[in-house]
Order: sequence, then structure tokens, then C-alpha cells
Amino acid sequence: MTVGMNSEFDVNQTMQSVDGTPPRWNRKEAEAIYGMPFNDLLFLAQTIHRQNFDRNRVQLSRLLSIKTGGCPEDCGYCSQSAHYETGVKASKLMNVKHVIDEAAKARDGGATRYCMGAAWRSPKERDMDVVVAMIEGVKALGMETCMTLGMLDLEQAARLKQAGLDYYNHNIDTSERYYGEVISTRTFADRLETLGHVRAVGMKVCCGGIVGMGEEKTDRIDMLVTLANLPEPPESVPINMLIPIEGTPLAAADAIDPIDFVRIVALARVMMPKSCVRLSAGRTAMSDETQALCFFAGANSIFVGDTLLTADNPGEDKDSLLFQRLGIEPMELATQ
Repeated sequence: MTVGMNSEFDVNQTMQSVDGTPPRWNRKEAEAIYGMPFNDLLFLAQTIHRQNFDRNRVQLSRLLSIKTGGCPEDCGYCSQSAHYETGVKASKLMNVKHVIDEAAKARDGGATRYCMGAAWRSPKERDMDVVVAMIEGVKALGMETCMTLGMLDLEQAARLKQAGLDYYNHNIDTSERYYGEVISTRTFADRLETLGHVRAVGMKVCCGGIVGMGEEKTDRIDMLVTLANLPEPPESVPINMLIPIEGTPLAAADAIDPIDFVRIVALARVMMPKSCVRLSAGRTAMSDETQALCFFAGANSIFVGDTLLTADNPGEDKDSLLFQRLGIEPMELATQ
């Protein structure tokens, strides 16, 4: 694939291969787009966004931690890891009625997707019946369902699909090169294997990563190259800005420059034009102006609510006010 840098038209013509399948990317091509003059990059990203989505609608999702803390993984950014003293106490798996009641509140507040996360390395068989009941209950409310439960084998993925799960979230977090600097208890290949199982049973994939963990610019770009070059790009791509958590190895990580963050959002939109690009963790540290630039760069999904698993998230009133200022409306379920 080649990218023409002298006209927007040349670049736009390269966004799809001759046979209509997603193009294959390499780092050099992605770097060329990432390094475009900022105005040109935003214009390109917004042009591609308008070709595939309603330019003034953003999907609202709600995330609930259905099992918090005590995770055996050592992800260096995570407050829920049992390896670190972060003040987060381990809890048991929530009961089904509580989860469905919370989902109903989220739906009534405008959320169209309900995401449920459990701090596990992988789900145990004894928990699967409860997880399935949660999926079925939330689906009955008319919402899209998403779960993140750690690694899955093929049988577990099939059971979640049969229950009606729409999306499975399993982030690759960063580049393959930098991955070992952040996590040692599971490999980059483990992540890709779970994604393969999710795809094999016909579920949609929610997969992105975290920036601001001390990685280099090329690691951020390589992460997106990996995602865009999957057999099918993820339908949902969360771009998280690290929230430094006291007690974790990354508590003192330097914050990413806001313009660099917007560039990553724009690059994700260009490389995965039909995916929802989700502006995820870290919005509490972003100015309204940074978020507005992210929406212009192609982000069209956010989490709403006061918390995001165990971290703070902008309140719904603040999000509503920002949407009013920008002329953005929540995406309706039927339009997704």
C-alpha cells in the first residue's frame, strides 16, 4: 500500500484496496500519516469519518466492574492487580439482578452498550452460568453487550456467543516490542490467541490499547498497525490515556502530550475507517478542547458515568454539557 503525501485526494484513494478488503499496513506508511501536518491529518481523518459515520453522533457506553480486584496478572498500569498495593480490595462476582438493574439505569440514561468487566486471568467454569445470565438479562433490555473477562479458550468464547454477547473486549495494550515492559504474566501472543477465538465463534471484537506508559511513538503506531492488520480489524477500538495509579509501577509515568494523543486517535480512524474509535480512559485529564479535537479526529464512542472500573470518569452532566457545546448527540442503537 502506498500513501501519497502531496494531496488529500491521493491519500483518500489508498484507504481501500482494489478488491474492497481492508488494506495491509506497515510502520513506514503509518508513520507517514501520523507525521502529516496536524491540520492535514485532522482533515483526512474527519473526511474518512464522514464517509463511514454520522459526523455529529457519539455512542454512549457504560462500564461496570462485575468482579473487582485480586487479579493474578501483573499489568503495570492496573489498580486491580494483586501484585500491587493500590487500596483496591478484591470483591466477589456481583449477583445477576444487581447487574441488570444497573444496566437498566444506564439504558434509561442514554447508553446503548453495556460493558461488564471482571478482574480475572480467565473465567472459571463455576462462574460461567452467572456470566451467561448477565448477558441474557442485559440483552433483554435491548442493549448491546460487551464483556472483558481475561483470556478465553474456544469453548468459553462459543458459550458467550451463544448467550448473545455482541462484543468481547481484550486489549493488546501496546506494541509487541514494548509489551514485556508492562506485563509479564501473559504474552502478546496470548492476547492474539484470545482474539482469534472470539473471531472464530463470530463475535465482534473490541480491542485497543493504552498510551502514555513510557512507550515510544513507534510503539503506539505499531500497536495500531497490529490492530489494522488483523484478519478483520476490531469493530471497536478503545484508545486509553494512562491514568497513573498510586502503587503501580507506572504511577510516575510522564503524561502523553495532548497533540500526540489526538494524532493517535486520528491515525486509528484513518487505518480503521469503519471501526468505532472509543475515547476511553483518561478523559478526566483531558481538557474539553482536547476531547473536541479527538471527536473531530474520528473518535465516536465514549464511556459515560462517574467511574470507569475503579478510576474516575467525567460525570454525565459534564459530558452532556460538552455535547451541547459541540452540537453532538448520542448515537441511537438502531444507527450503529
